[in-house]
Amino acid sequence: SAKLFGAAIAVLPLFGVGLGLGMLFSSVITAIGRNPGVADTVKGAGMLYFALVEALALFALGIALLILFVF
Repeated sequence: SAKLFGAAIAVLPLFGVGLGLGMLFSSVITAIGRNPGVADTVKGAGMLYFALVEALALFALGIALLILFVF
């Protein structure tokens, strides 16, 4: 029971990751729509930030799996 509660708390950052990715890609689309000339720069930076935010999700998932199956 405590393991399930701990794992549930460990995946709470995934809500923030979902919100962050939505805001990130809405900003990228808006920036490209306003100034198509900077599309390559904005896409490159957007993909970098996507990878960093997604890494947070993978770390949270890894911690949750560790809590469930190791401890």
